[in-house]
Amino acid sequence: MEPFDSPFFQGATPGWYALAILLLPLGGFLFTAFTWKSGFTRKHGHVVPLATIGVALFCALSIFKHAVIDQQPAGAHAAAAEHGAKPGQEHGGGGKAAHEEPSADLGDHRPAWSSKEHGGVYALLSVGSLHIDAGITIDALTAAMLAVVCIVAFLVHLYSVGYMHGDKRFPRFFAFLQLFSFSMLGLVLTDNLLLLFCFWELVGVCSYFLIGFWFEQDEPPKASMKAFMTNRFGDVGFLLGILFAWGIFKTLDIHEIYGRLQHMVATHVETSLFGWGLGAALTVMGLLLFLGPMAKSAQVPLHVWLPDAMAGPTPVSALIHAATMVAAGVYMVGRVYFLFTPTVLGFIAVVGTITALVAATIGLVHNNIKKVLAYSTCSQLGYMMLSLGVGGYSAGLFHLYTHAFFKACLFLGAGSVIHAVHTEDMREMGGLRSKMPKTFATFVIATLALAGVPFFSGAFSKEMIVEHAIQWGMNGTLAHWLPAVVAVFGGGLTFFYMMRLLYLTFFGPPRDHHKFEHAHESPPTMTIPLFVLGSLAIVSVGWPVPFLGGHKIPELLAPPPALATVAAGQVPHHGEESFFLSFVVLVISVAVLVFAYRLYVRTYKQRSPGPEVWVRRFGPAYGWATHLYFFDELYQATVVRLGGAVSRAFTRFDVRVVDGAVNGVASIGLALSSLWGMFDRVVVDGTVNSFWHATHFLSRRFRRLQTGNAQDYLAFAVGGIALVSLLFVFLS
Repeated sequence: MEPFDSPFFQGATPGWYALAILLLPLGGFLFTAFTWKSGFTRKHGHVVPLATIGVALFCALSIFKHAVIDQQPAGAHAAAAEHGAKPGQEHGGGGKAAHEEPSADLGDHRPAWSSKEHGGVYALLSVGSLHIDAGITIDALTAAMLAVVCIVAFLVHLYSVGYMHGDKRFPRFFAFLQLFSFSMLGLVLTDNLLLLFCFWELVGVCSYFLIGFWFEQDEPPKASMKAFMTNRFGDVGFLLGILFAWGIFKTLDIHEIYGRLQHMVATHVETSLFGWGLGAALTVMGLLLFLGPMAKSAQVPLHVWLPDAMAGPTPVSALIHAATMVAAGVYMVGRVYFLFTPTVLGFIAVVGTITALVAATIGLVHNNIKKVLAYSTCSQLGYMMLSLGVGGYSAGLFHLYTHAFFKACLFLGAGSVIHAVHTEDMREMGGLRSKMPKTFATFVIATLALAGVPFFSGAFSKEMIVEHAIQWGMNGTLAHWLPAVVAVFGGGLTFFYMMRLLYLTFFGPPRDHHKFEHAHESPPTMTIPLFVLGSLAIVSVGWPVPFLGGHKIPELLAPPPALATVAAGQVPHHGEESFFLSFVVLVISVAVLVFAYRLYVRTYKQRSPGPEVWVRRFGPAYGWATHLYFFDELYQATVVRLGGAVSRAFTRFDVRVVDGAVNGVASIGLALSSLWGMFDRVVVDGTVNSFWHATHFLSRRFRRLQTGNAQDYLAFAVGGIALVSLLFVFLS
């Protein structure tokens, strides 16, 4: 790729831009962390972090422009043509086993720019045949994700200047935001599964720091620990999946894995791992890899941490729910999508379908404004996983990008409301549209985008998901229609609970006059990000726009070839574009939205019947939803109780067996030491003391010979000579 033609960094390659994106937030973190006691950082702790993430945003947009847009038609259209499909056509989650030899176009899937092709790698580890190199890869998926992360992160940084003003740990908060941004950007840029896992863990650590930021309170530390521990379950599976990948491909470089799998499929080479076939090994590996995104992207049943994460500051909630933590799981699935067999994709579709439905029904009954949005995030992440599972690669990732903007707007809007009324309970709000017109306007826009109202960004991505779900059902059994039904029905639920949130927050009479009287609009540092995000929800990226060279975002996200599907002995299913199907989906979506709106009007405005009547009619279901389907109680009764029992059993084993063995050895040692002490006193010391007593006795006797007279000494000498002479004569 040619160097960038840019007024800044003239002649720089994409690698330098990517390196700047990665190192700038890290530098901001280090500067803020090591200077937080200085007067400048205490007063202006936001300046350096805001500047670094702003420059990173410029670099990310430059990469998106030059590494993706300027590469057309060598990007999406050409890739789609290579795969034998028009833009927007993708391989499905499976297909019936073919009677003929399965075949597919195993076309090239090289990134637009890779540091390995340009000699820009750093060898981190080399042990035997294991070589871990730190490299950077840039393709359409990477570039789009970099742009989304940097846009949302920059706006969250700006918003936090007003929201966190006056907090005693103001610089520390921005330091953690910088580290969080660095972790997510590193996860996006790396080309190695092991390094991806390292950044993956660092994202989890940062979420732990930020969720528990107000650690002097009771709830945040518990919520941060719950998020951290829940994600450990998924990360164990993720790590095992990485080990399986090494066992199969003998490399952890993602693009090398693609090349080796391509060769194995083309030459019908089977893996020797455990004696399994290639398809079986890929299925087990894919299921293990997906456990990581299940936890990170809050999929049922590992979703329980996400609503509790609302205990952290609201800007953190926006960053987690829009562009970092939960987005990491969906991005990871998209990054290794070519490794997933139809069985794995079917499992992903089932998990996403359940999550989309369960989370939406809980959002209907919750009264905490942030937790309603949290369950909305769970539901939308379910939509993304559902789409990826049914073969809607472009649709699922497109929804990830559109969701990032309007969900960040919703969370920051909720933070603006909380900042004004100092409560998160919607039952204490009401009538705030007159007090907070800017927040209200942007909140309405983001709500319509989330609900999938036509001409807003969410409508494009959601309708694409529904289309792919319907096509999946048409090519399968009756059970394959469940994702399509949930996708349509979930759209109605989403519209209803978001209209309920709007009504309870901004409409109706004030339910707490004291809070209402003191409510006020937020400062510009908080409202400007709302307007930017609201604009991104209106100026939908589903339209062909000049900045994208006349292309749509989904056209730039061409799916990789279905190598794992072919390896499993099945023929990839390519969805056919159909104007009729698109029209039917549009009609159904609008009909569902109209029905949901009519139900909302009758329930909350006309109150015929009111919400209390619905509660009585659906008592058991309402009870299950208000108790969050007893997932926490289930974990308490199983995982926590079982973990407690296991820990107590290990404690008893430690006390009785390990400590008993150690104490037994100590007792034997004590007894032996006593015996050795007795031997030392009686034998060793006795022998030494005997020599001492004998020496002392003889010395006292011979001392008498020392008289001091020369005559005595002469007599002793003569006597001695005589004695020796006699002895000599006798011996002779």
